Amino acid sequence: MTQAAPAEKSAATKAAGKKPRKATPSSLVVLDGEDPWTRGELDEVVRELQEHQERLSVIVGQSEEELARLMRDAGDGAGLDQADVGATSFERDHELTVLTREREALSQIERALSHIDDGSYGVCESCGNAIGKNRLMAVPHATLCMSCKQREERR
Repeated sequence: MTQAAPAEKSAATKAAGKKPRKATPSSLVVLDGEDPWTRGELDEVVRELQEHQERLSVIVGQSEEELARLMRDAGDGAGLDQADVGATSFERDHELTVLTREREALSQIERALSHIDDGSYGVCESCGNAIGKNRLMAVPHATLCMSCKQREERR
């Protein structure tokens, strides 16, 4: 059964990869001095984003199930000592944090795929300048250029 899952995942990735893209690689913005996107580079980024999207969807589903279990089992705490209640509360908070982070990453991936479709991939959502092809190849779901990302992290 473990061997069947990768084949299904691969088939799903291939089917998703056949989705027509409206933008052409040469229409995407790059920083001055960078070579334009090639079809192969863009296809690789799309494949990576789709695979990451699939993995995150599984993680989000598992986290939602775990959080539902923790909420269901939490009860009112009657009969539990303070340490048990604290541990359950900590687990619940941790699962909620993981779920929130993974949902945000999934949202960024969906936005990146949408930007590839509409030809605006590589444009900073904050300042409108080019993000940079090298940055996008390293972090395909990046939505901010380096200077805007650094400014955001300082806040």
